[in-house]
Amino acid sequence: MIESSYRGVNMSENVETKVVEEETEKKEEAPKTKKQLRAEKRAAKRGAIARGEYKGIWSEFKAFISKGSVINLAVGVVIGGAFGTIVTSVVNILLSICTYAVPGGLKGLITVLPAATDAQKGIEGIGQTFDAASMNEMADIYSSVFPKDANPLQGLKSLYTLHGSTYVYNQSAIIDWGSAINAVISFLIIALVLFTIVKITVALQKKKAELDAKLLEEHYKKYPEDRPAPVEEVVPEPTETELLVEIRDLLKKKSK
Repeated sequence: MIESSYRGVNMSENVETKVVEEETEKKEEAPKTKKQLRAEKRAAKRGAIARGEYKGIWSEFKAFISKGSVINLAVGVVIGGAFGTIVTSVVNILLSICTYAVPGGLKGLITVLPAATDAQKGIEGIGQTFDAASMNEMADIYSSVFPKDANPLQGLKSLYTLHGSTYVYNQSAIIDWGSAINAVISFLIIALVLFTIVKITVALQKKKAELDAKLLEEHYKKYPEDRPAPVEEVVPEPTETELLVEIRDLLKKKSK
């Protein structure tokens, strides 16, 4: 009787122990709250800082800036901008020389399209364009159209833009041939210069490689023990499938 009751007590204790273990496992498997995750993250960060393994945003930014590729790119951009200014100046000089017979030079190479609407026709009595030499005459016409304007010259210049030696009404549609030619020639000059630089760089690198190979060969002739052993090509062993295919082919040939 005592033994049976003792066994019953042991069984109940075992059951309670299992229940407690299951509850503990469930608590451990329960998802962590945001507060717990933030606390763990802060603790991990403090540990990384203590070990010297943590790198902040500023450290990562300094490492990125100090990379050679970034510095080279920045230098290239600055030099490219300065070179573009030089090319633009040279192109303007060349085009000015080539178009000196055109009134107004390169900026005078424009085509004014016919007015499609009344807004593009310009001031009545002046029209879409007029020559810069007739500015005073056009200012008188402007004064007759706008008598309340105290400064007709300034008012006229605010409505018309000078292209070379011709004033064009601001609302008119124009084709600026000079800017297009300037852009094309600038592109060709830049492309030619870059092509030349790349060509020279490749040639110099090739000559340097040939010189290094020649010097290395002379070193090997003087010190043959430094010459590395030739690398033998390792022929892969045929696989079992390849051997079976060869045997099959040989048997077919013999059977013929």
